[in-house]
Amino acid sequence: MRQVKVFKGVETELWNLEGEINKWVEDSGATIVQITGNIAPQTPSSSAAGFASSDVLVLVLYEASK
Repeated sequence: MRQVKVFKGVETELWNLEGEINKWVEDSGATIVQITGNIAPQTPSSSAAGFASSDVLVLVLYEASK
């Protein structure tokens, strides 16, 4: 049966998100069917210079191990 797992992180800490996903894949033994990602750009804050970190979503479609 196919299932979905959603991971959320921020663009300035992508290495943490990668580590979380890789650990989950290893620990779960799931067979990955598809991975899709999305970044949600943030608008600049009036109190901070530049842009705030954007949210990153990663959706993993997988077959659960039996």
